[in-house]
Formats: sequence, C-alpha cells, structure tokens
Amino acid sequence: MTDSHADIAKMSFEAALKELEDIVQQLERGDVELEKSIAIYERGAALRAHCEARLKEAQLKVEKIVLGADGAAKAEPAELDG
Repeated sequence: MTDSHADIAKMSFEAALKELEDIVQQLERGDVELEKSIAIYERGAALRAHCEARLKEAQLKVEKIVLGADGAAKAEPAELDG
C-alpha cells in the first residue's frame, strides 16, 4: 500500500464505501482530467479491496446458533452466499 493510500486501512467500511461511490460518480461524469482520473481510479481500487477485506472479516465473524441432535446449542458458520 502506498503512503497516499495508508489512510484507507483506518477507514470504516461505511466511510470507504461512501468515498468509493463518490469516485465512481466522478469517473462516470467524465469531467475529471486524465491524470486525476487515473489517481482516483487507483484510490478507488484500493478502497474496493479494503471494503472486500472488511466484508470478508465480517463474514468470518458471523455465526448462526443451531441445535444439535442432542438438543445442545452450538455455533457454526453462517452461509451468507445466498
């Protein structure tokens, strides 16, 4: 991670997603100079990777409580893919 993207690691998922949405809007409008477009695209890629990592962390933490055959409660990973 470059120094210009070091702050991303400290961002919450919501803050990173909001900034990523702002970047997408700027790029879609097409009113940004080429060099700035490249720079914000690179930041957007770093933000996307950060968001994906935060989601993966959250997925690993989420568990569901189920009752075993013996009636005892236990936790197992939740299936979040659908």
